[in-house]
Amino acid sequence: MIELKNVSKHFGGIKAVEDVSLNIREGSITGLIGPNGAGKTTLFNIIAGFYTPDFGEIKFEGSNISGLRSDELFQKGILRTFQIAHEFENLTVRENLMMVPGSQIGESILHTWIARNRIKIQEKENHTKATKVMKFLDLDHLESEKAGSLSGGQKKLLELGRTMMVDAKIVLLDEVGAGVNKTLLKKIGESIKKLNKELGYTFFMIEHDIDFISSLCDPVIVMTDGSVLTQGTVNEIKNDDRVIEAYLGN
Repeated sequence: MIELKNVSKHFGGIKAVEDVSLNIREGSITGLIGPNGAGKTTLFNIIAGFYTPDFGEIKFEGSNISGLRSDELFQKGILRTFQIAHEFENLTVRENLMMVPGSQIGESILHTWIARNRIKIQEKENHTKATKVMKFLDLDHLESEKAGSLSGGQKKLLELGRTMMVDAKIVLLDEVGAGVNKTLLKKIGESIKKLNKELGYTFFMIEHDIDFISSLCDPVIVMTDGSVLTQGTVNEIKNDDRVIEAYLGN
């Protein structure tokens, strides 16, 4: 689904990402691990259109997407979540979901005068979809809660829900387990599996919790010093001396 060829990104003299080539298979849950400073988040930002690569090429479903903006990638079905959830804290859970779909008719001042019926129809469709998403993620009991009052884990579930409002093709998950208690982390893991198996979502996820990675991901890619060190199954990665050294040193 996504193919990177010799992608590099430098910040002055710092080689944040250097000559990275990898493939994300459609229908997979691919893990990305590595020590702090390995270049994982920078790589995500390149794929998601926040940074333009200095060198190399990125393809999505066979088409070159190098240099496209994040909003253009959003329209193609490439979505990214963040380690720190980016909810609209003063909107309710339902409102956070309903505002996601792009090009809504009601965004135009002119349409609020001449297309009120179309706006109502579209809002009803978004309302119905938001209800289905909340039920799927077991957030329906929180629909009227302000998003800013949710726990860290609930905010991560809400971010997953927002990707469902636009039928994402691939979701880049940046440390979805960070700051989440074990109970909610299990629920998030179950939701990711359901989205993958039942709705066909492809996931590419950064994570430090190796147990969480082990329960979800195949394959796992390891980065260090801005480059891909190795990739393979979880068991292969766990038993690779190079990976152990990258994390723990000599």
